[in-house]
Amino acid sequence: MHVQRFEVGPILGYVETHRARVFGRARLEWRNEDEKALGPRRCFGAVRARSDDEHEYRPATIFKALPHFDLTGVGIVSGLDPDTPYSYQAGWFFSESEPDDLDAEELVWDGVPEHSFRTASADPAAQRSFIFGSCRYLLRLFGGYVFESRGDKTFLSILKQMEKGTRTDGFIMLGDQIYADDLNFVGPDSQVDEFLKRYRAAFSQPHLSRLMSSVPTYMTLDDHEIEDNWPHKADARDLQVKYPAAIHAYSIYQVAHSPLGQLNATGDRLASVPNRFWYDFSDGCCDVFMLDARTERQGQVEIIGPEQMLALKKWLAARRNQVKIIVSSVPLFPDFLEPSSDKWSGFLSQRDELLNFIHDKRVRKVVTLSGDVHCSMSVELVSEADPKFRIISVVSSPFYWPYPHPSRKTFQLEGRLLSQSPYGYTLTNASTPVTTENFTRLTVAPEGVEVAVFGRKGERKDTRSYPF
Repeated sequence: MHVQRFEVGPILGYVETHRARVFGRARLEWRNEDEKALGPRRCFGAVRARSDDEHEYRPATIFKALPHFDLTGVGIVSGLDPDTPYSYQAGWFFSESEPDDLDAEELVWDGVPEHSFRTASADPAAQRSFIFGSCRYLLRLFGGYVFESRGDKTFLSILKQMEKGTRTDGFIMLGDQIYADDLNFVGPDSQVDEFLKRYRAAFSQPHLSRLMSSVPTYMTLDDHEIEDNWPHKADARDLQVKYPAAIHAYSIYQVAHSPLGQLNATGDRLASVPNRFWYDFSDGCCDVFMLDARTERQGQVEIIGPEQMLALKKWLAARRNQVKIIVSSVPLFPDFLEPSSDKWSGFLSQRDELLNFIHDKRVRKVVTLSGDVHCSMSVELVSEADPKFRIISVVSSPFYWPYPHPSRKTFQLEGRLLSQSPYGYTLTNASTPVTTENFTRLTVAPEGVEVAVFGRKGERKDTRSYPF
């Protein structure tokens, strides 16, 4: 059985100290020209790995590539060591056999590319470096896609940094990985196959694909995975048709390789489909909580649901020495100068609840990452009531947006934060906003963070350091 290259992927997802998840999509192929009525051929995925000290690959893990998941699947690589480099191959093959009857040693891997990654660190003091950002626009017109190469150059610039030896421990994508609504006027998607086509096109771009194959990749969604400002304009049909279709595609391409999927008893296969979209993971000195700030909204009262808020508070209160990184698709702060109901500023009671919890419990070393606003900047939030209270907000957006960007005058970057709290939250130490396409590298150490913003072609735009 010859293993073939994935059509989409591999995407290296959740990587722990001893295990990694690898996602890929097989190619749809009918049995033969005369048997199309029989449907697509049965597909499986396979992944195998080896450390730099091993000359031979370990036995491959075989997993299903299911039609109702767009011929995708997730393979589990186990038995790894912490903070250790590994090489791996991943692909797919046809077989009419039952999964338990397949023999991994019979697989032929000729022509399947080799990729590499590094496992997470178990050292709670280990410095980490993350690339993050949001909003990669890919316009579809008349059945084709426009601006492919220009948007993909952002990820080429990240790859060039890595090729020069810049260590990258994770790639965090904060939403608008696809634009399913095409600016709300060019054939917005509403059916499952339309959303799936978006993901295949976006995630198979050569430089983005190569980046996601070699760096642990963590994703959360924002509005354009469904429609602009979701669910503000949603009607009954959108809730019954568009939303389930969008979420099914999102679950396949962004959630499946995350920490959310529970594993079976032996830890070598996914055993469940998640029923929520927020999660957390750890690496070195960092604990990271990936919020779902889009699908649990209730009017202008809740931007996240009660269960998610409770989990976030428990996570903040645990492992107090770690750097706590809260990832939100929309900024916790700073706010627009003009009121916006779509950001955390439109949900003031919940924002106050979260900020006051951090304040009252004296949680230190808190950093928030966000995107959405097509502008990159960083700023600190301090409190008049507690000189040791500090939250660092880092915003990074867009990876690519070929239309006008906001200016510095759009945002409140100093003075009192809009709040009903008695603690007097104040914005200070703001960077100069970057208002062109960019990405951000966050270097995290137990004593502070460095924020470096780079343009789409790799030129350094700004660097700021924030001690804890």
